[in-house]
Amino acid sequence: MKKVICFLCLLFVFTMFQSTMAKDDEKKDTSVMNQKIDNLIKEMTLEEKVGQLTLFTSDWDVTGPTMRSTYKDDIRSGKTGSIFNAYTAKYNYDLQKIAVEETRLHIPLLFGYDVIHGHRTIFPISLGESCSWDLSGIEKSARIAAIEASAEGIHWTFAPMVDIARDPRWGRISEGAGEDTYLGTLIAKARVKGFQGDDMSAPDSLLACAKHYCAYGAAQAGRDYSTVDISQRELFSTYLPPFRGALDAGVCTFMSAFNELDGVPCTGNKYLLDEILKKKWRFAGFIVSDYTSVNEMICHGIVADEKEAALLAFNAGLDMDMQGATYYKYLPELVKEGKVSIHQVDNSVRRILEMKYKKGLFDNPYLYCDEKREKNYVMTEEFLSHARDIARKSIVLLKNDRTILPIKKDVKTLALIGPLADDKENLIGSWCAAGDWKKAVSVMEGIKSKVPSSTEILYVKGCSISDTDKKGFKEALETAKKADVIVAVMGESASMSGEAASRSNLDLPGVQKELLMELKKTGKPVVLVLMNGRPLTIAWEAENLDGILETWFLGTEAGNAIADVLFGDYNPSGKLTVTFPRTAGQIPLYYNMKNTGRPMDEKNKYTSKYLDVPNSPLYPFGYGLSYTTFEYSPLTLDKKEISLKDTLNVSVTVKNTGSVTGEETVQLYIRDLVGSVTRPLKELKGFKKITLAPGKSGTVTFEITAKELAFYRRDMSYGVEAGAFKVFAGTNSSEVKEGNFRLTRSGLIQE
Repeated sequence: MKKVICFLCLLFVFTMFQSTMAKDDEKKDTSVMNQKIDNLIKEMTLEEKVGQLTLFTSDWDVTGPTMRSTYKDDIRSGKTGSIFNAYTAKYNYDLQKIAVEETRLHIPLLFGYDVIHGHRTIFPISLGESCSWDLSGIEKSARIAAIEASAEGIHWTFAPMVDIARDPRWGRISEGAGEDTYLGTLIAKARVKGFQGDDMSAPDSLLACAKHYCAYGAAQAGRDYSTVDISQRELFSTYLPPFRGALDAGVCTFMSAFNELDGVPCTGNKYLLDEILKKKWRFAGFIVSDYTSVNEMICHGIVADEKEAALLAFNAGLDMDMQGATYYKYLPELVKEGKVSIHQVDNSVRRILEMKYKKGLFDNPYLYCDEKREKNYVMTEEFLSHARDIARKSIVLLKNDRTILPIKKDVKTLALIGPLADDKENLIGSWCAAGDWKKAVSVMEGIKSKVPSSTEILYVKGCSISDTDKKGFKEALETAKKADVIVAVMGESASMSGEAASRSNLDLPGVQKELLMELKKTGKPVVLVLMNGRPLTIAWEAENLDGILETWFLGTEAGNAIADVLFGDYNPSGKLTVTFPRTAGQIPLYYNMKNTGRPMDEKNKYTSKYLDVPNSPLYPFGYGLSYTTFEYSPLTLDKKEISLKDTLNVSVTVKNTGSVTGEETVQLYIRDLVGSVTRPLKELKGFKKITLAPGKSGTVTFEITAKELAFYRRDMSYGVEAGAFKVFAGTNSSEVKEGNFRLTRSGLIQE
């Protein structure tokens, strides 16, 4: 016994010694970094300092309305310290060589790019991937993207987009994680960890960038770049938490949003950039503008010219100007006029140089320009395997009447109809970085690889995505009549979602719906495979078709993933992270809305409802079917009351009542019945996945503490209030079992 105790004591001492040594090494490295940067800043001219605060695009790729053709001269003169839209090891090596061998101070460039949902290997669009509810899988996607992008000379990705979005008319809803703050925060953390990895100096790490800071997803009328007008409480409750989650995960950079907030554009909003992010949250990285958003403050009407724009943005806390050249042209002059502090300039320069140092670029500026690594770490079998797996998990089964799905592999004749049935170009979605759509697997290819040679596949396009030409209808109908089952692959083009892609009408574009109506008349079973970057209004389709698969834009392995689900090699498990409205007239529509003083009552005209459509969505948040069925028991609560320090255990038993093994995402929601400010009808507070064989049951237990009950109270303090609560667990936000409990005391909670 004495030997054991001695051993444990020695182990403790050794562990403490190692910890102390690690801390000492960290302090030493920080000291070396600070000395290096101090010396550089002392040597730099004002123009060279401003150069570090300037980001220009190369001519390799164009993602915005302007471009400086003289960017290489700017590098040579030290007037730009970072370049974006440049990649491949050789191209970036050549640019880096200019910076480190042809400039006075030899400061390396930082290369940035929009690596959103993959680089060469393309994964589902971010909204689609969020429907997997698979945090480890989402993190792995970002990790693979970082490995591929860093192998092609990229140091920094303008991702993840963590904007909460509740208006599907907004095209950029496709780039985020949907409508829920809790889930969006967890996914933000996962993506940051995936991009950045465990070591920022590793050659396969990318600097992540949390964007768009802040509330860009609340654009009025769902129109991109539009005004945002929300309360401070809504800002802190809904839109800021995912950014705070990204910060807690160690995100190195932030990007300001295009929109205004409280009358001030985010790019020049001191309250957002300086008071909250830098002072309250103590963010130590740097903040970059979005593309020319500094210049665009003129159109907002808050400044008269570019010089005023540069002054407002910089004094608000914006460290780096992307593509606008306002700092480039005016910041030295503003310093000389005494309107901008040189101390603040030095502070912003330091933030950027620190990131370059932590990336290891001062030690080896060509670390990310290895052509051998580029050849070996792009689109590997491992990466493609994950792309297929996460794509399958992202598919949401919306309808399955007559158990039309899965289709039997020995089906004699299958009609494959629709503008996206044999399409590759749209499969990888918008913001697909360096992805090559020619390498994507089409639905046609996926199905052909799945069925035996005896199965006859009859393909007809039928119509295009968006025009009104019906000439293909006749051939499509003749073909459909010959088939045992019709698979219609329809939806949006990739360009219909993403930036600058807002839509007022969310129906299937063109004459696709009309073609579906004609196919329905054949009497053959019709399965609709949807490809889209947002929720669509598909009320007719939901009522009349036999099966509907929501597949989003799944990326490189799309066709294989879809075929896996269509033919039952994978049992769909995806759950919606955004509400599907019945009609665009219901928007905004999301699960955690608040009650009114006159809640809907069908028997009372003077209550909150529509005359022509139910209040309820077509498909609620959290919805998704399986090829099996699940039965939920009543909830079990181990306490009826909890204090501030207690933990409430909520349990529910789930049984697979079907005939195949399935995975279910069990969701936990809470409602605060009475508060000092009005509270949502439900709020997601937890979820767990469970896999069950036919006939088997499993019990899922959630822990609820005061932390899960906290909110911004009437005085904007963050805390809990004593009173009654409801707790819900179920298969989606609408189909739940419920219980009740009380919190006995009020109190403050650490944010």
